Amino acid sequence: MNWRSVWAIFYKEMLRFFRTIWQSLASPVLSTTLYFIVFGAAIGGRIQSVEGIGYGAFIVPGLMMLTVLQQSVSNASFGIFFPKFSGTVYEILVSPLGWLEVVIGFVGAAAAKSILTAIVILVTSFFFVGVHIAHPFWMIGFLVLTAVAFSLLGFIIGLWAKNFEQLQIVPMMVITPLVFLGGAFYSASMLPPFWESVAKLNPVLYLISGFRWAFFDYADVPVGLSLLAVALMIGVCLAIIRWIFLTGWRLRE
Repeated sequence: MNWRSVWAIFYKEMLRFFRTIWQSLASPVLSTTLYFIVFGAAIGGRIQSVEGIGYGAFIVPGLMMLTVLQQSVSNASFGIFFPKFSGTVYEILVSPLGWLEVVIGFVGAAAAKSILTAIVILVTSFFFVGVHIAHPFWMIGFLVLTAVAFSLLGFIIGLWAKNFEQLQIVPMMVITPLVFLGGAFYSASMLPPFWESVAKLNPVLYLISGFRWAFFDYADVPVGLSLLAVALMIGVCLAIIRWIFLTGWRLRE
């Protein structure tokens, strides 16, 4: 494993993030504040608590997951798409780097950016509600695993996309709706039985449920299934990326 090259890719990607650090962090803070005003105040005035958890605190894990999923996909997809667009990806392909080293560099940077943003959102939430983290270790574990899983997905999207329009299709048309329908702002147990069963077909529900369990010791689905879902997603994404690098699909076109 060529860790120096991995670090070079990681460092370059993080520099791009820190060049616009205020814009990168100000946007999620503003969005979080608006979510708390709209959902916490307006809806929270009607829904005092969910399973004994204050509604304002209940939506904090959902807000963090919403940001992590969006930021992970966006950062990773743009990170690999721009070298394709500019043609510098060929320098990476002819360098003595394995596909795993390239993935660790780009995906590691994307995951680190989204985790940092999620931490900023968590800190911001303390100004609005009191949040107690029941399982800090598992909270960090779910946060890291989810960031890595969706950064891998974003990496695949960046390899697949042929233009900037395609780069935005999956995050806007797939990821965001799945998060909103995955229990980010409500519990699946609040739905009628039929719709609760439908909601459990949404893979994002398992990620949000596991993350919320780490905060409040409450989950819509067994925590083991949440871990299995994120592990399965990481495994599938790695297999797809390996196939892309071995075949050169969308890389050598």
